[in-house]
Amino acid sequence: MPCIRPVARDRPPPKGVYKDEKSSVIQLINPSIDIDIDIEIDRMTAHINSKEQVEAILDKYDYFLFDCDGVLWLGDHLLPWVVETLDLLKQRGKSIVFVTNNSTKSRNDYLKKFAKLGIDGIKKQEVFGSSYASANYIDKILKLPKEQKIWVLGEQGIEQELSELGYKTIGGSDPAYNIQFDENHPDLNQLDDSVGAVIAGLTTNVNYLKLSITLQYLLKNNKSLPFIATNIDSTFPMKGKLMIGAGSIIETVSFASGRQPDAVCGKPNQSMMDSIKADNPPLQQSPARGLMIGDRLNTDMRFGLEGGLDTLLVLTAIALPTAQPTTHQQHHPLPTTHGPPPTLSGCNYNK
Repeated sequence: MPCIRPVARDRPPPKGVYKDEKSSVIQLINPSIDIDIDIEIDRMTAHINSKEQVEAILDKYDYFLFDCDGVLWLGDHLLPWVVETLDLLKQRGKSIVFVTNNSTKSRNDYLKKFAKLGIDGIKKQEVFGSSYASANYIDKILKLPKEQKIWVLGEQGIEQELSELGYKTIGGSDPAYNIQFDENHPDLNQLDDSVGAVIAGLTTNVNYLKLSITLQYLLKNNKSLPFIATNIDSTFPMKGKLMIGAGSIIETVSFASGRQPDAVCGKPNQSMMDSIKADNPPLQQSPARGLMIGDRLNTDMRFGLEGGLDTLLVLTAIALPTAQPTTHQQHHPLPTTHGPPPTLSGCNYNK
C-alpha cells in the first residue's frame, strides 16, 4: 500500500476568529482553499497544485470519519477551516461521522459543543462517542436487565447515555463520592447487590475512594461482574499539554484486580466500527470508500486501518513526529509523518 504524504508550501496562516493559530490539515480535502501540496508515493513525489487534483482525493470517498479533540478543535477552540470543510462535504452529499473516545460527554453534550463552536446542523446519529458505545454494549450485547444498576468510574456522559437506555447508575458524578477516603465508608463494606456491571472511563474527579470501590466490584462474586472500558487512551490534549487519559485510570483498577476489561468500546476497538457500519450499510459494503481522519496512531489510524478504511493523520495535537514508527517498525501500513508547516499542520494520507 503506498504511503501518500502531503506537504504544504509556506503560506501565511488563514485569517479568522480562531484563537488557536495552528492550521488544520483539513485543508487537504477542501479544494476551495489555495494550497500547494507535495504527495510522496513510495518515495516518488508528485507536485499537486490544482483544484482538480485535490478533487480526485475528495471524489474517492463517500464517508468521512472525524475524530474530534485535536482534529476539529483543541479544547474549546475551533481549528481553522473546519466549518468550511464540513459545509463542503455536506454540499457534495458526503456522509460524515464524528467518532470520539471522550466518555465525559454524551451525544447531546456533543451537539451542544458543536453548536457553541459554530458548527451547525449536526445530527445525533452522526455522533459516535465511547460513552454511547459503552451504554449500547451493556444494552444490546450484554442485554443487562434494566433493574440492574451499573457502577460507573467516570462522568456524566456515561450516566446520561445509560439513563437514555433505562439504566440506573451509582458512583460516577455523584458528589457523595467526592470525599476524602474513609475505610469505614458504607460502599466499601456493603456492596450494592443490584449492581450488574462496571463501566470505567475518564474522570477528572478520580480519588482513592472511587478507585477502591471500583476494585471491590471488580473482585465481587469471583470477578464475575462484566467490566467495560470506554476507551484506552493513555493521554489526551488540553491547552497544549498532555493530560492523563482514561486508559491510565483504567489500568490502575485492572492491575489491582488482576482483570482486563471484558470489552473496550472506544477506538481502536472494532466494536465501535461495527456499530458505525451497522448504522451506515454503504460503509459496511464498501469500507474503502471511507476515510478516517485523526491525530493518534495507536487509536485513530489503527481504528481506520483495521476497519478497512483509508486513513489521514493530522499533527494538530497528539501525534508528534518523534512518536511515529519507522517503516521497519510498522506491522500495519501506518503513515510516516512530516513536520508541521505553517499553514498545514502535517498529515499523512494512507491508502
